[in-house]
Amino acid sequence: MYKYSVILGNLGNTCDRFCKSYKDNPSTEEMLARAVKIPYVDGIELVGTWDIRPDNVKEMKKRMADYGKTCVSIIPDVFGVQLYGKGSITSSDPAIRQHGLDYLRQMSEVALEMDCKILNLWMGQEGYDYLLTTNYDRKRDWLRDNTAALAQEFSTLKFALEYKPKEPRNFSYHARMADTLLAAIETGCKNVGVCIDTGHGFYAGENVAEAVVLAKRAGDLLFHMHFNDNHGGWDDDMIVGSVHSTIYLDLLYHLKKTGYAGWLSMDQYPYREDATEAIAESISWVRAFEQIVEENFAEIEALVEMNDAVATSKFVRKVLFAK
Repeated sequence: MYKYSVILGNLGNTCDRFCKSYKDNPSTEEMLARAVKIPYVDGIELVGTWDIRPDNVKEMKKRMADYGKTCVSIIPDVFGVQLYGKGSITSSDPAIRQHGLDYLRQMSEVALEMDCKILNLWMGQEGYDYLLTTNYDRKRDWLRDNTAALAQEFSTLKFALEYKPKEPRNFSYHARMADTLLAAIETGCKNVGVCIDTGHGFYAGENVAEAVVLAKRAGDLLFHMHFNDNHGGWDDDMIVGSVHSTIYLDLLYHLKKTGYAGWLSMDQYPYREDATEAIAESISWVRAFEQIVEENFAEIEALVEMNDAVATSKFVRKVLFAK
């Protein structure tokens, strides 16, 4: 079975563009105390500046050790800062680009101190909104060069580029698996790879199982996984299994087939639901899909080779509903 983790902010951050918060936001300490009680959660992802900073890294490391949990990844906050509203390491302002790179260096140093192996880079503000406003080639040069500089300086860390087609920008440079793989490969650094967020893939129109295969073919570049669900039109961050089922079976099958050995991390924002229960429910669904794949791997392999949609439908109905 895989190792499971959760992004700490999922236990408390419930703001959107209409409401500052749907609940009373707990402190980092309260969120951590709640997260560690979720069954099967062995790891925690921390958002840089929100949860972890140079001034509290020793305290957070002790808290994690006391709870017996692993710091799975650190997600630098280059998406929620006003200064980076038109990009951090791709900003047209060289001073802001330098500021962004220095901040990412700081978070990399924090990751090393936390014995954390992954910096998960969701570069949400790296993109554009309007046409005929952006030198696409030059911006991608800056994205490549600054990512490479970071990866070369911190060669013992893995840098997972998390893609999303849009939001907060209308067009993201890391939008889908193919262009994100290109961005990773262009750095020339073997420690730069990709994070798949299932919800981002769904509303990018991707088959996330095929995205796993693409990352494998590109040189085993799938470094991390985020799990959630949505209706396909937006990043709704819902409970896993609340919308999709066969997609997750296909995904878990191909994660096993390609030898993925990383974490399965829950990344959802239960705005109106009890966060602990909603995240626990997601893990329960993923574990159920994982068990189906483990117990029926040979049969799934045969179905894939058979290429018979009716036979596959019968199998899915059997394993999900015992009918």
